[in-house]
Amino acid sequence: MPLIMILVDCGLELIPNQIRNHPAVKNNINNKLYSSQLLDNAIHHSAMKNLKNFQKRGRPDIAHICILNALGSPLNKSGYLDLFIHTANNKIFNIKPEIRINRNFNRFKGLMAKLLIDGQIKLAKNSSIIPFDGNLKDLRERFNDAQVILFSSKGELVKNYRDLFSADLSKNYIVIIGGFQKGTFSSEILQLSDIIISISKNSLDASIVVNRIITYYELINNIL
Repeated sequence: MPLIMILVDCGLELIPNQIRNHPAVKNNINNKLYSSQLLDNAIHHSAMKNLKNFQKRGRPDIAHICILNALGSPLNKSGYLDLFIHTANNKIFNIKPEIRINRNFNRFKGLMAKLLIDGQIKLAKNSSIIPFDGNLKDLRERFNDAQVILFSSKGELVKNYRDLFSADLSKNYIVIIGGFQKGTFSSEILQLSDIIISISKNSLDASIVVNRIITYYELINNIL
């Protein structure tokens, strides 16, 4: 069975209506450009300060790096990764392993804005990003025999990576990684997990956690 990876609370959303009249937004938005429709802290920081949980929002760059690293891994190319992204607005999408995500950040932003506007992306046969009809609890129940591991700097430190997973590709694991820069996991997300694990004494960027977890799983199961 593939490793099921969920990037939660990703800072991917369209610019909220409540700040669309702010100069930082009005000066940069172009209705003909999908990329300009996506909330981006680097551009809209001054407009975002009054948004709820603004520290976790407007960071499409984090999702971009994480998705590129996950899809480019031997694990994904061998067919052993099932990748989901969950947004701050509780939308969930399944990213098919064959899809090619553009390395250009502005094109990625355009793709994500189009995804949020149209609801799905179809590029070619078996190459798509499709919505999951439900919430995170529903997604977990879809894999009801899986062990759910949430990775957090506040979790129990595991010093030997071989203790994370069994060398058994028939066993289902769901790994949850925060796709945000600052803030904490919601109680809803914490309640999904069977165990909360830390893999370092230091707080790590989401992309580093994604890389390490995938690499550990590959090593344990001899996926090269």
